Amino acid sequence: MTLALPAALATPASRLPSVGTTIFTVMSALASETGAVNLGQGFPDFDSDPVLMQAVKDALDAGHNQYPPMAGLPALREAVAAKIAALYGTAYDPVGEITITAGATQAILTAVLALTQPGDEVIVLEPAYDSYEPSIEMAGARSVRVPLTPGTFRPDFDRIAAAITPRTRALIVNTPHNPSGTVWTETEMAQLAALLRPTPIVLIADEVYEHMVYDGVAHQSVARHPELAARSVLISSFGKTYHVTGWKVAYAAAPAALMAEFRKVHQFNVFTVNTPMQHALARYMADPRPYLDLAAFYQRKRDRFRAGLAGTALRLLPCEGTYFQSVDYSALPEPIAALDENAFCRWLTTEVGVAAIPMSAFYRDGVNQQIARLCFAKRDETLDRALGRLVESLS
Repeated sequence: MTLALPAALATPASRLPSVGTTIFTVMSALASETGAVNLGQGFPDFDSDPVLMQAVKDALDAGHNQYPPMAGLPALREAVAAKIAALYGTAYDPVGEITITAGATQAILTAVLALTQPGDEVIVLEPAYDSYEPSIEMAGARSVRVPLTPGTFRPDFDRIAAAITPRTRALIVNTPHNPSGTVWTETEMAQLAALLRPTPIVLIADEVYEHMVYDGVAHQSVARHPELAARSVLISSFGKTYHVTGWKVAYAAAPAALMAEFRKVHQFNVFTVNTPMQHALARYMADPRPYLDLAAFYQRKRDRFRAGLAGTALRLLPCEGTYFQSVDYSALPEPIAALDENAFCRWLTTEVGVAAIPMSAFYRDGVNQQIARLCFAKRDETLDRALGRLVESLS
């Protein structure tokens, strides 16, 4: 039975009229329906560290079931501040400059709502994570899309500069980058600092894959660059780092003046975040090895996956960070190579048995480059099963 609205009640005007079911939901449902190996959505299919799970149980047994402080458990904020200082050199005050959030998506929305006004412009570099533009729309601001360089997905500073107007209030930067797997360099961060120096633009830095950077490269957090840190809201994710995406716990770090505005929205958005998980994370962070070892852990999976994909006709794009591998399918035989990205990913799911996400889903206007994104945050046996199907069908 479907409930009908009363005759006197009009269908409400949508705040997000262009938003429908996400491609991630569509492809996951198709994978489930067809029995495909789901390399579409970005979440692990393996368990987290039993030490962290035990810390949660201990927190529950200790009765940590009531509200923590609005900004987050002090011990967890202190642990985050210590980690950032040790890795990147910037000392954030855990009292006034760090807030624990209900996932990174909430942190992004809160930052946009707190720091923009209706009519402001926010520059988004595409391809971009799909929550950015809806967050901007809900704030009444306007997104200004600037493409990363086609093929390499590196920032084009001339195009970014050309997009800046007197109405530009914020710029969202994501490194390591989802979906392309590129990682910004120290030189590019210096160029960004120089570009923003004479402006009042706030930088929203999505760094949820900060610990997944490969081949000995250092993650260029805004916290490594004092000039950028002074105008940035840095966002990272416990869910991504500790393989617990369903917990939806993350954090934001920013100068006190920005964080004060962030918290005004946060307290009426979610108010605060799951108490026992915060206690467990604070305890678990006393040992830095889980995040320090994460790059090596995922690099082994990346290398295993890329070695297997080398036996197909897919062209591998560089994967400098994240747990996503993008592939160009233009060298496949016709008519498959001629399919647009949505059609190709549907074909790959239903006919080959491996689900992927079209790169075009990360563009507002659905740019087709014959590229699909695959997630390798999976057990080795899951990756091997997917690779077996891909090699058999696409070699």
